[in-house]
Amino acid sequence: MKHILHVVGARPNFMKLAPVYRALNGRARQTIVHTGQHYDAAMSTVFFEQLGIPAPDVNLQVGSGTHAAQTAHIMLAFEPQIVALKPDIVMVYGDVNSTMAAALVCSKLGVKIAHVEAGLRSRDRSMPEEINRMVTDTLADLLFTPSADGDANLIAEGVSPAKIHLVGNVMIDTLMRLLPLTDTEKARHSVGLNGHRFALVTLHRPGTVDDTATLVSVLDTLRQIGRNVPIVFPMHPRTRQRLTDAGYKVNGEFRLVEPLGYLEFLALQRDAAVVITDSGGIQEETTYLGVPCVTVRPNTERPVTVTIGTNVLVGHDMTRLCREVQRALSSDRKNGAIPPLWDGKASDRIADIIAEC
Repeated sequence: MKHILHVVGARPNFMKLAPVYRALNGRARQTIVHTGQHYDAAMSTVFFEQLGIPAPDVNLQVGSGTHAAQTAHIMLAFEPQIVALKPDIVMVYGDVNSTMAAALVCSKLGVKIAHVEAGLRSRDRSMPEEINRMVTDTLADLLFTPSADGDANLIAEGVSPAKIHLVGNVMIDTLMRLLPLTDTEKARHSVGLNGHRFALVTLHRPGTVDDTATLVSVLDTLRQIGRNVPIVFPMHPRTRQRLTDAGYKVNGEFRLVEPLGYLEFLALQRDAAVVITDSGGIQEETTYLGVPCVTVRPNTERPVTVTIGTNVLVGHDMTRLCREVQRALSSDRKNGAIPPLWDGKASDRIADIIAEC
């Protein structure tokens, strides 16, 4: 029986790991290594029970730092684990620093690497995630792509087609399994909403929140939008700190709430009239749910959410942000479709390939 070692570093990685771990149960011996890149108090026992995975076997407790320092610390802490545990395959997820750091270590030690969510490209190298994606895909032996554009990107970069496997989106596997557990009425009540439609906002990327002028412009625009529709804004700690640093005051124009658990956020997301975001995963989830999504970014590594799904990119054009939100609230809203293989079975396809390799 193969020994599969899963490397995760942040909460979105666990959402991608969960269905793969379940699909490999009984077909492989599995170990979970959490680098501790991000600490999340919401990762309680209930969180793992809902996802159907055990708590990590190893937590490297690396913590935060600059990109270079964090990557180096992960590599230093992870290498002895690989030497001691001797896995047959190391599976890495998404595009965080832990993903690239683990791939570098495994490549140096000659351990086979499988990358889940391979091939995504924004073509914007100012994003640290883009560098992580490119390096990881260059080193990986098995590349599991969520959509056909991922295959095309990898082939254009000279990756052997034999390494590439179009399997679908594992995040949708998790969404489909947990969607029946969501309680929309309870989630609405928790954020003080009545029966009216609402907009859901989440902003955290450096390109949106680290530049004070950009952040203030977005928030001023949200205030305008809030005159027409209630806005619920679960605020990322990074964004809250930037607001404090800028001295920006929010005086009840929208509902600022603490970050929500996955089920609570999913319940609001499925019920929202429109979602305004700069997140990658939310672009995918809204596409599956059929909820209009307005993305405050000039590009996306998930173009299928625009070409097939419900997503619209507005960059930092605040006039267009207002226009697209109004469109989403009207009968002229964009109607998308679900991309191929986003069917809840991506993890099963991955497990079948792992079993055969």
